[in-house]
Amino acid sequence: MRLVIARCQVDYAGRLTAHLPMANRLLLVKADGSLSVHSDDRAYKPLNWMTPPCWLTEEPGVWTVQNKAGEKLVITLAEVMHDSAHELGAEPGLVKDGVEAHLQVLLAEHITTLGDGYTLVRREFPTAIGPVDIMCRDAGGASVAVEIKRRGEIDGVEQLTRYLELLNRDPLLAPVRGVFAAQLIKPQARVLAEDRGIRCVTLDYNTLRGIESDEFRLF
Repeated sequence: MRLVIARCQVDYAGRLTAHLPMANRLLLVKADGSLSVHSDDRAYKPLNWMTPPCWLTEEPGVWTVQNKAGEKLVITLAEVMHDSAHELGAEPGLVKDGVEAHLQVLLAEHITTLGDGYTLVRREFPTAIGPVDIMCRDAGGASVAVEIKRRGEIDGVEQLTRYLELLNRDPLLAPVRGVFAAQLIKPQARVLAEDRGIRCVTLDYNTLRGIESDEFRLF
């Protein structure tokens, strides 16, 4: 993990263009080749980023990050205030709470709960930025990525959005649609998900376990 704090401007050229004017920012370069640009707000969400596979070219005062599609992230460095590299070691992975983990197992076992004709591809589908809870296909054979939460909030929608952006770069999978599934989905999260074309599904834990009725509610 390389951490660089610099006064810089950032220009993205690809399917669209974006410009970040000169300011102090954190540049995060990970071992997988990804690069993200952060400010001192917005919590964990970067201002701009490039996901792998991509490569970084460093020249005096200019970094260029490019991917296979020809998209470029050009970082113009006016001043570097900090530059350090750290070995983080193997990642043990996220340990989910019991209910959330069990929901994933139950939904995978009863994947047609999402709709007639749905078929499971696999649980914990690997990507360069972490595993997707469930990858499946709908009745028409289209890929569907499912993110499962016990409590569905905006950060869960953002997480699924990042997965979808990456998965849709793979021509063998694209187009990939998203399903955000949770026992409770906050109104703000639902609005954001639907605005991004992500379907929201409210899960009933007891129903999936077969304790109550077999009816499954989709909202």
